Amino acid sequence: MRWYSHLYVGEEAAKKRYAVIQKIRRQVKDGYIYVITPASGGNNILDIYSAAEFARPYCQEKNPLVLGIAAGYDEALVVAGRIVADMYRTTGGFSLEDFLAEYGGER
Repeated sequence: MRWYSHLYVGEEAAKKRYAVIQKIRRQVKDGYIYVITPASGGNNILDIYSAAEFARPYCQEKNPLVLGIAAGYDEALVVAGRIVADMYRTTGGFSLEDFLAEYGGER
């Protein structure tokens, strides 16, 4: 997995950021932690996975770029909304590729 250089972090996840990131890296199947990535297909912009689902081999095969992390699904929706709002504000559109190219890459 790859990590976005300007990682978006929800308020609750920020309180235990290091522990959350370590759980994701170690592929701990925690249903309370959520990961936001670019959409895997279709007309969507982002995908939201629970850490439990994200640890599965089919998710890891794609070498996903982690754009954001959150504690709980509701917080993941807020974080995803912030990403889309920043994307629109930065690029004037809804192209994630343009946003990532203009706003920063991975680390």
